[in-house]
Amino acid sequence: MSQLLRRGLIAALAPVGVPTADIVITDDAGERACALQVKTRRELGSDGGWHMKAKHENIRGTSLFYVFLSFPTDQSRLPDAFVVPSIVVADTLYRAHRAWLARPGRGGKPHKDGEMRRFLPDYTRENLGDEFGPGWLEHYRDAWQLLAPET
Repeated sequence: MSQLLRRGLIAALAPVGVPTADIVITDDAGERACALQVKTRRELGSDGGWHMKAKHENIRGTSLFYVFLSFPTDQSRLPDAFVVPSIVVADTLYRAHRAWLARPGRGGKPHKDGEMRRFLPDYTRENLGDEFGPGWLEHYRDAWQLLAPET
């Protein structure tokens, strides 16, 4: 929320029970209202991704965004932040999961479908490297301007 407030946006925690938003955002003129869902991870991880669920493939809204935070092991550094429209997240998760299901698992056996999804900074392993390869997420690094009113 501090990143939003320092950019002149009004940010507040969403009411308890709101399923798709953690933070509600507007500007001081009320010209832009949007919602933000926050996902976090530690910098070090097996695949560098964030845990998601199947339901996130269907959460799409023009005023809904995710911020993916990566907390560094060096606590003196700020977390890396990627601000991504929900439509991009939903489409990416859908395509990546379908690609994962199509790829054989251990011993050539098919993967079993389940609720878990991973939002990754690199989907090369899922044969989606042309569109979602290394660096594809960099476009959204600190993209806080996506939350501001359009000028």
